[in-house]
Amino acid sequence: MEMMCYQCEQTAKGTGCMTFGVCGKDPETAALQDLLVYAVKDIARYAHRARQLGAADRAVDVFVPRALFSTLTNVNFDPTRFQGYLQEASGVRAKAKNLYERAAQKAGRTPEKLSCPVKWWEGADNLQELTAKGWEVSISKRIDKLGDTTAGLQELIVYGLKGAAAYADHAEILGKTDDQLYADFHAMLDYVAGGPTDVNELLGQALKAGEINLKAMELLDAANTGTYGHPEPTQVRVTPVKGKCIVVSGHDLKDLEELLKQTEGKGINVYTHGEMLPCCAYPGLKKYKHLVGNYGGAWQDQRREFDDFPGAIVMTTNCLQKPRDSYKDRIFTLGLVGWPDVKHIENRDFTPVIEAALAAPGFGVDAQPQHITIGFGHNAVMGVADKVIDLVKQGKIRHFYLIGGCDGAKPGRSYYTEFAEQLPDDCVILTLACGKFRFNKLQFGDIEGIPRLLDCGQCNDSYSAVQIALALAKAFDCGVNDLPLSLILSWFEQKAVAILLTLLALDVKNIRLGPSLPAFVTPDVLNVLVEKFDIKPIGNVKEDLEATLAA
Repeated sequence: MEMMCYQCEQTAKGTGCMTFGVCGKDPETAALQDLLVYAVKDIARYAHRARQLGAADRAVDVFVPRALFSTLTNVNFDPTRFQGYLQEASGVRAKAKNLYERAAQKAGRTPEKLSCPVKWWEGADNLQELTAKGWEVSISKRIDKLGDTTAGLQELIVYGLKGAAAYADHAEILGKTDDQLYADFHAMLDYVAGGPTDVNELLGQALKAGEINLKAMELLDAANTGTYGHPEPTQVRVTPVKGKCIVVSGHDLKDLEELLKQTEGKGINVYTHGEMLPCCAYPGLKKYKHLVGNYGGAWQDQRREFDDFPGAIVMTTNCLQKPRDSYKDRIFTLGLVGWPDVKHIENRDFTPVIEAALAAPGFGVDAQPQHITIGFGHNAVMGVADKVIDLVKQGKIRHFYLIGGCDGAKPGRSYYTEFAEQLPDDCVILTLACGKFRFNKLQFGDIEGIPRLLDCGQCNDSYSAVQIALALAKAFDCGVNDLPLSLILSWFEQKAVAILLTLLALDVKNIRLGPSLPAFVTPDVLNVLVEKFDIKPIGNVKEDLEATLAA
């Protein structure tokens, strides 16, 4: 069975995974994910029309971003789980359709008859039948019908919405929702479901997807800081402590909090991993004394790192790789994450995880202590903004660099390490997401007490970086593009796509993006982006550095 997936940066040969996903996704799962996205578009058509008539349903609203999130790269690889999502989607579709038809009747209107070429909601009990339907709505079929550019632009919008959906889902878990945000999701999905083909219109809608993502990031920032306080500069240990242990990877703060509550007093040390590192800077999380530090680095190294970890492992959101047999019996998934035959935690009951941690040997000795400093969210940076601005005016800070984004295993990412290493001593680095693991243990020093490396947090915290840039622009009475600021970004999956679209929607120019450009952005579209936003692929470190300092 064939497949076609090109939503991530590491897609095979830079064009698309056609037989098996580089991430480990099999053709069956790929087809089911395509079918679920198709289903969500169908649901959104009814939800959008119902909202225009003043009718909404929370179950429909919450399901749409959650379903999109489940199809992100490295989230869920379990076909049976996707069959369950499609069965749930069938019920949600019926609810949305009924909601729209009743609202139309109440308004004295005749409901539209919305055709759907593939009746995805039928035969949900037959996994083989669902998979066959997924192939009918695959990206390959749309490319054959629409051409590379149109299909790619439609996918660009969908991938941006997938990234925004992840942020919206995280916020909803912490009780933060926005009715207008749900309305925006439905409207944009309805637009894509209509099969638009105009290239300029599609590009404009892609920027609107970036605006939707900005709202989602703002909502998540309010949810995280409202629940756990604003991140504060914090020294975090990055070497092991003697004792039983659990490592938590992914992004979800609520999952970590519940685990910390359930492990308190049980003699188990808890470590963050990957994008969970920034959790150690939140007052509401770092108060737990058995949150002892961070273990390992970025997601792509997890198989080696988890192999060496002598305890239990919890995966909370995306970034899961195929588990090795050596630790398959002590890794657990949570929420939307899934892998066939890996134990899944329900209702945040971490009893099996605790049992596995107590049964494992744990670390036998304390390693030599080593610490890094994190916690420079927008609140912390704005707290010293006057000093930063004064240092710029004195010429002691020449330039700011936002070096960050998603990390990955594909060659070419050493560029970001080399770029950070070669920066002059009067330059400050803002960083976020797992791309920072390329250089966050290096010693950069400070400029009159201001650290030269400011870790702004997860990819989920990109809102902080945006707010810092906007605040600096306001302070210097100029536009963001006039600041002594350069964006050197790495991308990997759909949250990075959403953030890029947000930056473009804010009219941020001169972004350097790598290590390679998206396969779904054709040369024609890239030419437009280069012309309008001056997007550049990363090149030679020395030449790129000289160009940014001369700008």
